[in-house]
Amino acid sequence: MLEQICQLVREAGNTIMLIYEKEAPIDMSRKSDDSPVTAADIAAHDIILQGLKQLTPEVPVLSEEDSPDWSERQQWQRYWLVDPLDGTKEFIKRNGEFTVNIALIDKGIPVLGVVYAPALDVLYCAADGKAWKEEGGHKIQIHAQDARPPLVVVSRSHADDELKEYLQQIGEHQTVATGSSLKFCLVAEGKAQLYPRFGPTNIWDTGAGHAVAIAAGAHVNDWTGKPLDYAPRESFLNPGFRVSLF
Repeated sequence: MLEQICQLVREAGNTIMLIYEKEAPIDMSRKSDDSPVTAADIAAHDIILQGLKQLTPEVPVLSEEDSPDWSERQQWQRYWLVDPLDGTKEFIKRNGEFTVNIALIDKGIPVLGVVYAPALDVLYCAADGKAWKEEGGHKIQIHAQDARPPLVVVSRSHADDELKEYLQQIGEHQTVATGSSLKFCLVAEGKAQLYPRFGPTNIWDTGAGHAVAIAAGAHVNDWTGKPLDYAPRESFLNPGFRVSLF
């Protein structure tokens, strides 16, 4: 099934790129939470939703662009968690750092995940405790790796005072900024060692990257040390968290 999900995110990514590569400005509107949405978000959502329903009609889908009511979700044990276009701000800026994310959640744990960056043509995927990266026609297994000084990956679009204070406390390090769920993937492939997050995220922002990171040997824990949990709850918001080797 992992290969079929990889094909599906590539199909969604190709549709996103048709909009991304047009010379005209990207049309954007605002959702009720003031987050941006474009025609690419909706087109990718439609492709993924149709594909998942054909592949696993018995498994419900929770997408950023289609969030069922709590009364419907509260009994879910297994579901697809989808962000059709993660990093919409990066998409609008046309910097390439946006992704298509699909995760399979089983009893609160992301057991399968695919992250595809269509503008970079880089795909990360994970299942059965293993993670891979596909780039330039090559597929390699990836592992989180330690390094000194550590490279800390931070959000390109979301800086805050808590993060600045935390970085001052951790000692010698280097930082790199990037968008979307690629931050999880940089830790998963060993290019970065730490991704601290204090600002708000939703579960669809993190599910697929979380799956890739833990399959590569990293940990995705909140600031009390507990793994992020995707068991159904009324709010879609995550607590703050860190992705790291330890």
